[in-house]
Amino acid sequence: MGDFDFLTGSWTVANRMRAKWLVSSDDWNEFPATSRCVPFLDGAANTDEIAFPTRGYTGLTFRLFDQDRKEWSIWWVDSRRGVLTPPVAGRFAAGVGTFYGDDTHGEVPVRVRYLWSRMTPTSARWEQAFSTDGERTWETNWIMDFTRAVE
Repeated sequence: MGDFDFLTGSWTVANRMRAKWLVSSDDWNEFPATSRCVPFLDGAANTDEIAFPTRGYTGLTFRLFDQDRKEWSIWWVDSRRGVLTPPVAGRFAAGVGTFYGDDTHGEVPVRVRYLWSRMTPTSARWEQAFSTDGERTWETNWIMDFTRAVE
């Protein structure tokens, strides 16, 4: 239930995002962010707000732990659209959190994968990837490297 306890607190975030998604682009954009994660319900829920100052928007993540299924569901919303994305769901095993869901990118149906890895008291990595071929191949399109901020 406390799988996301490592994320509690404030972070600086180095982002790498593909300039174009699902077109085999090797052009990446890099930009900073700051994030703050707050736990709720004794670790069964948490939320974080992330600010992208050079991009001019903020985002909010909601994570809830399903006690019966023993898995997390994760939703994302940002200030550009104000619409919750469909959730991804999954769990942590062997030090990696893997979460899957269905969404669209433009008009294209995509399978979404989030990976949480490299968790330490002072760092973590999040990656987002899309598959358009039934999970045979994945294109990682966004990587966030988290570094603990001094509070």
